Amino acid sequence: MKFRVYVDTSVLGGVYDEEFKEWSTKLIDEFKEGIKIAVISDLTLRELEDAPQKVRKVLEEIPNKNKEYVVLNEEARKLAEYYIKEGIVSEKYLVDAQHIAIATVYKVDVLVSWNFKHIVNLQKIKQYNAINLKYGYTLLEIRSPREVIIV
Repeated sequence: MKFRVYVDTSVLGGVYDEEFKEWSTKLIDEFKEGIKIAVISDLTLRELEDAPQKVRKVLEEIPNKNKEYVVLNEEARKLAEYYIKEGIVSEKYLVDAQHIAIATVYKVDVLVSWNFKHIVNLQKIKQYNAINLKYGYTLLEIRSPREVIIV
């Protein structure tokens, strides 16, 4: 079974960001080669609608056989609401909470992001996982692309 990696929009856009380019590109290459499976949510697809064409093209270049699509279902919506009710993030950052919830509900191996404020943040990760355990979910690995690529 291949490593399933939930990817948010920041990772795809990171290919064109000087600070994140090296690591995002390496991870995208691993998806293209079939080393890992890119798990893409409808939430990420909606965010990409507003992204530049070149960023949308990054996702298109990954072969379909190396992508898995998931959706923000009722279970994930409810879990995201728990994150907000528990004060991990405010309602303003509902989308960030929904990314975490989707990745949790679909039991991905890891969620990757360049969002260090609300997602890849040690204190927040501990809080998200405390809620996951409280409501019967497993722990979710949350990392930056730099931490999951093969070196």
